[in-house]
Amino acid sequence: MSKAFVFPGQGSQFPGMCKDLYDAHAEAREMCQAADKLLGFSLTDVMFEGTSDDLKQTKVTQPAVFLHSVVSQRLMTIEKPDMVAGHSLGEFSALVACGALRFEDALLLVSARAQAMQAACEQNPGTMAAILGLADEIIIDTCKAEKSGVVVAANFNCPGQVVISGEVEAVDAACARFTEAGARRALRLPVGGAFHSPLMQPAAEALKEAILKTDFHKPFCPIYQNVSAKAETEPETIRENLLKQLTAPVRWTQSVQQMIADGATEFYEFGPGDVLKGLIRKINAEVTVG
Repeated sequence: MSKAFVFPGQGSQFPGMCKDLYDAHAEAREMCQAADKLLGFSLTDVMFEGTSDDLKQTKVTQPAVFLHSVVSQRLMTIEKPDMVAGHSLGEFSALVACGALRFEDALLLVSARAQAMQAACEQNPGTMAAILGLADEIIIDTCKAEKSGVVVAANFNCPGQVVISGEVEAVDAACARFTEAGARRALRLPVGGAFHSPLMQPAAEALKEAILKTDFHKPFCPIYQNVSAKAETEPETIRENLLKQLTAPVRWTQSVQQMIADGATEFYEFGPGDVLKGLIRKINAEVTVG
């Protein structure tokens, strides 16, 4: 039996997040205070007392989800994982959990990532949409055939649930095609940009220098990265995949399937919310999800 630790991404935040852990554990307080100092503003004030709108600020959302996730995992008494993975932003939490990145280095990268993505959204406006009830291949082929602009399959969340990303006109046109093809739903999402698409190339370029300057270490267990959806243990490969992550799809379905094929029988989600638990159950109902 192998244990897999998984970590959620942007969108799982909520007002008051992590405050219960902060109040109850000295280690949580130390980590939160260190995060505030590193970032140069009181992230925890926004997490504990801010509104949903406050938490949607790009410079807040990603560090907040990351911090909550890492604190949650550090405080758990479960033995070390045999493998880890994270959904989009959650990959940074997973990199800390497996020892590939120091907490402080990962937090600074997450902050830089958030700011780079916000700038890219302003430079290249775009959107995303959830497509339910169609095969992955139909979605991929339809996006490739769309002539009105850039649109790609961005998140393979579970069988029958794929998120597309790209220019607004192209996303809307693709949604209409998916509806005609029999999709159960083709719904625009309330997001500020076209994440995991070519429109994020300016963000990838902005983040490249920070990633290249950061020390990556050999993890004590494999990390299943979004880009490759397979076990990675070499620091340079992990770094290269992280450089590609902003413009490449999140292959979550494939990652979970590969983790199960490699022996994972128990999955534990750390962080705000429990979205990944539901996705994993839809990918494979036989594994234990905690």
